[in-house]
Formats: sequence, structure tokens, C-alpha cells
Amino acid sequence: MSEYLLELKGVCKSFPGVKALDGANLALRPGTVHALMGENGAGKSTLMKCLFGIYKMDEGEIILDGQKVEIKDPDDAMSKGIAMVHQELQPVLARSVGENMYLGRFPTKKFGPLQVIDHKKMYEDTQYWLDQVKMDFNPKALLGSLSIGQMQSVEIAKAVSHNAKVVILDEPTSSLSDNEVEALFRIMNDLRDKGVAMVYISHKMDEIKRIADDITIMRDGQYVGTWAAADMTTDEIIAKMVGRELTNVYPEKKGEVGEVVLEVEDLCSIHARSFQNVSFNLRKGEILGFGGLVGAQRTELMEGIFGIRNVASGKIKVNGKEMKIRKPADAMNAGIGLITEDRRGNGIMGCLSIKDNVGVSVYNKFLKAGFVLDHPAINKVVDDSIDMLSIKTPSMREHIENLSGGNQQKVIVARWLANNPDILIMDEPTRGIDVGAKHEIYEIMNDLAAQGKAIIMISSEMAELLGMSDRIYVMCDGKLRGEITDKADMTQEKVMAYATQF
Repeated sequence: MSEYLLELKGVCKSFPGVKALDGANLALRPGTVHALMGENGAGKSTLMKCLFGIYKMDEGEIILDGQKVEIKDPDDAMSKGIAMVHQELQPVLARSVGENMYLGRFPTKKFGPLQVIDHKKMYEDTQYWLDQVKMDFNPKALLGSLSIGQMQSVEIAKAVSHNAKVVILDEPTSSLSDNEVEALFRIMNDLRDKGVAMVYISHKMDEIKRIADDITIMRDGQYVGTWAAADMTTDEIIAKMVGRELTNVYPEKKGEVGEVVLEVEDLCSIHARSFQNVSFNLRKGEILGFGGLVGAQRTELMEGIFGIRNVASGKIKVNGKEMKIRKPADAMNAGIGLITEDRRGNGIMGCLSIKDNVGVSVYNKFLKAGFVLDHPAINKVVDDSIDMLSIKTPSMREHIENLSGGNQQKVIVARWLANNPDILIMDEPTRGIDVGAKHEIYEIMNDLAAQGKAIIMISSEMAELLGMSDRIYVMCDGKLRGEITDKADMTQEKVMAYATQF
């Protein structure tokens, strides 16, 4: 018998204009966590979608329990004991935990001549599977009442309820707090003890070193190799992922910090539990970091500055002039741009092309006769952005949803650069993208600062916050708790001391 529960051999998959997979391999041992790693666009998610039946592979074979199998669609995959927890959850928030668990496969019973949903059995079964993953939720509670991390646990319970032998976890911790990550790892350890094989896709090196038994690395759609996780250092993993040494992940600062361009004075949200009495300033050519724990109200503060959230009182001054910002258009007219935290939810327009995603911010500037779009001029702006930011795409007409996370993030950056803001707010700018793409985003940020742009960066990654910031403000419970101005004082301990100062 083979030592492997599941094998993928020589998998190839092409899309118009791009070969996403070229001879990819993966071999899973039972009762192990297998980290699948690579830069954004390396083909990790595409390979898993081929395994799960979302995509039909062009070449290759799947061997499960020593037998060659064909997987036609996700239902077929689940019937064979393969389950997938997707990176982007698609919960039905207005329905119960149990209804979400059994969506599309509700247990039924006869009611006269009719077949009706057997709610009693559904909730009993839901409770059983929640108990299996040691999650103490009420099966009848609305899913929308749970946190993102708890919804993720429901998805894992759903996967386990199919008696899955193989569970695919695609970026499961990208939106989780530290406590929720710990709960997820406990569930994964329990599943490992029961002999379940798990594919774990993540860019977080500390997590990989903690949870993984084996590591497979892909690059440009091709198989690089498989190693025991214990035998690999972080630097070795990065070098094999990107095909080069990244000796300095955080590039050196190029420009000088100048005069104050943004002043926020005593800004208060209309909601008492949100940001209150916040004052700070931002300088030309500066990368200003905002640190804090989940719930610190950093995102809400920036949305207040950008006109997405209502502000009760306070002043916002740009270049010494007070601005009345009641909506995003007011902020944009004041020279402020915002790259949001939730790239998929309110960043990209997935069904539109790269051209439309970049051009939407400048269409009003490229009109002939006041109402006809000047497409040649717009095309030049988009082409220049693709070249300047090294966006990997067959053409500007490619749908943005077909790009990797890192390239999607670059398109959003390009959108704002086309609008030429003086102040750019970047909320979690590298969330969910790989170390190589992160380095490219950092280079872009440094280049912008060198050009005199002023950048506010919210980051929950401590190393990123410390490595990229010229100054750091730390928030806790809606209030600014401290400012760190000296690089020598920028330590994890100091940031955490402010971040927990209620």
C-alpha cells in the first residue's frame, strides 16, 4: 500500500493567456498537516480547485487511497471524502448555524404526501459535529451573530460532517484574531489525531513552522519540491518560493520627511464605542504606522477621515486648510485616497477588467466633448500602471478576479495612483499576499514616499509595522494611547504596552 492517502501527479491547467499549472504534484500522508506554499499566482489555489472539482484539469491524475479517481464537481469531491474551506467565506448570515451546515443537503422526512426538512435531526446532527470540533455554539443561532473566526469553525465542522479524509484550508487565518487562530489550530490537531490529512495554504511563516508536518512549494505553476517542515528554515522557504534571496524584506528609506500635510484634531465618531478625541499629524514623505489589536478602531478612524463614517466633531486639515469631509468624493477632492482592508469585499470589482478597476477613479478626467470617454488616454494610464507596478496579467482586459491576491492589490494601488492623491491611507496593505509580493508593495510604498506622498499604514503584522514605519501611533479601545517617534524605541513590547492600555 502507498504511504500516501492522496496524490496529485503532473497536473496542468491553462486559462486564456496564462498557464496556471504546469506539471504540479502533491502527496499527502494520512494524519498530517501539509503546507502548500508559493507566491501569489504560483498556482496553489488553482491546484486545490482542480482537486475539489471546481476546475477541470487539462492533464494529470488524482490517486485517492491507492486508486485513480476522477472528480467531476465539488459534490463528487465531498462524496469521496474531500472537503474544502475556502479563503473567501460565503455564509448565509440571516440563516442559522445548522441551516448553513446543511445547505444543499437538508435531512428530510415525510409529512403526509410531502417531503419536508427534518429540522430536529438537522439541529441534532449540527450539535454533534460542533461537539466533534469542540465548538460550543447554539446550532439555532444566526450565523451572522458569530465572529469571522467562529464562522470559519462552522465551515470546518461542515467539512468534518462529510466524514472527510482530506480537508483543504485555503488561507484560513487571514481574518482571524490570535485567540481564533489558537482555536483553529486545536481543531486541526484533533483532526490530525483522527488520521485526517489537511492541506494548509498560508503565507504566515510562524504558523507554518508551528502547525505543518510537510511543506510543498510551488513557483510559477510548477512543482519545486516537498520537504519535512522541521528541516526547513524560514529563509530557505522564502528563497525556494521566490527563486531568489530576499536579504532585506523591508527596503531602506529613500526620501526625506517634510512638512505637515494632514492634521486631525479631536476627531470623534458619532458612536460612543468607536474612535473618540483622536488627534495626530502626518508629514510629507512619511510612512506613518497605526498599530493596535483587533477592535482598536483604527479602520473606523480612517473611514471617518475618508468620509465613509459619520463624524460627530473634530477637525481635519489638509495643508493647513480645514476640510469638510462628508463623503468619499470630498476626501478625494482634498487629495486623500483609501485602500481598504477588505480587498474582495469593497476593494476590487471582480466582474470587471483591470482597465475598469484602475480607470474608474479617473474616467471623469478623460472625457471628450464632456461625455465621451477618451479610451486611448485611459489605456495609456492603465498600461503605464501595469508596467510601473509590474502587475502580472495577459492584458488590461483580463478580469481582476482572475489575478492573484498580490496583483489585485497592485491594481487597487494603481487605481489610486491614477488619481494622484497627496495622502494615501493603506489599511492592511499586504494582508493575504505572499512574502515576494509584500516586498514589491513595500518598494512601491517607499517610492511613493520618496516622491513626497504621505502614507498612513494600518498593519496588524508587528514586523511590518516596525519595519516600514517612520513613526507609529498605537490605538486601543478607540483612543490614541501612544506615539513612538524614534526607530530605536520601536519594539514589539512598546507597541503591545500601548495597545493594551485600556
